[in-house]
Amino acid sequence: MAEMVNVAVDAMGGDNAPAEIVKGAVEAVNENRKVKVYLVGREPVIREELSRYTYDASQVEVVHAEEVIEMAEPPVMAIRRKKDSSIVKAMYLVKDKTCDAFVSAGSTGAVLVGGQVIVGRIRGVERPPLAPLIPADTEKGVSLLIDCGANVDARPSHLVQFAKMGSVYMENVMGVKNPRVGIVNIGAEEEKGNALVKETFPLLKNCPDIHFIGSVEARDIPAGAADVVVCEAFVGNVILKMYEGVGGVMIRKVKSGMMSSLRSKIGALLVKPALKQTLKAFDTEQYGGAPLLGLNGLVVKTHGSSKAVEIKNSILQCVTFKDQRINEKIREKVVLEDQIKE
Repeated sequence: MAEMVNVAVDAMGGDNAPAEIVKGAVEAVNENRKVKVYLVGREPVIREELSRYTYDASQVEVVHAEEVIEMAEPPVMAIRRKKDSSIVKAMYLVKDKTCDAFVSAGSTGAVLVGGQVIVGRIRGVERPPLAPLIPADTEKGVSLLIDCGANVDARPSHLVQFAKMGSVYMENVMGVKNPRVGIVNIGAEEEKGNALVKETFPLLKNCPDIHFIGSVEARDIPAGAADVVVCEAFVGNVILKMYEGVGGVMIRKVKSGMMSSLRSKIGALLVKPALKQTLKAFDTEQYGGAPLLGLNGLVVKTHGSSKAVEIKNSILQCVTFKDQRINEKIREKVVLEDQIKE
């Protein structure tokens, strides 16, 4: 029998908790017999939600946690003080190896702090980056944006590790052979950029472990200029939020235009199937959450507004992560190779 993948899920985190979280967890275990979900949170409300569904009880376990870390709470203080919170208790399940992975739609700050403090970094990894998949015109239809929220003041050595970890993830999880790595810049020329980019560029250029293609301007990211898009978290978060905002506006504008007249409504009926398929590529829910790479266990952060489908896909991506031994490969490609060079 295939080895089970145990995933601790913060049942109380996010705008739609616990209903959508529980629903997504049930959909995940019903879709994949290899998954066992540990729903962590207030047991009575979780049990009430579970009673609405049919599932194999051996694949779902409820772990009671009385406290909830709210979005507005200071992350460090919340992790220290709320030991009986769903985030903290779920992360300890990963730390003690009961679970292989953790998924949450809750406080991003608390997830980032808890990941480093509780789960802990792989020895040799300087800074764990948050790495979401974003829509792009590539073979797989996505690129990896690394970092988008964990390290706003990164150093060149951090960005080199981000590039290596991103390459490992794209090659082994997404199946992109020899993924192209680009650094976000304000121009294609090597001499352009701020101090961080100028100092990092030659390090990436001379790194034999990655397929570095040079600078990538923001306008070229959606066109699929690189499979791994490297930047510090300040720039990455701006790119991600801009992506989400423009995507939402475009979809609303298209829908509004199609409903503007009788002729456009008739045309809308004709193009609806093709348009729906095209717009699906820009639906971030299908990609799951953003992994926090470089930790001793997998930590996945999903949108605070996540519905069941994104929770399900975030849980299922943990299976691929474990099957492909991503942490072991990060140790081999990022940490051990750096130690050998030293």
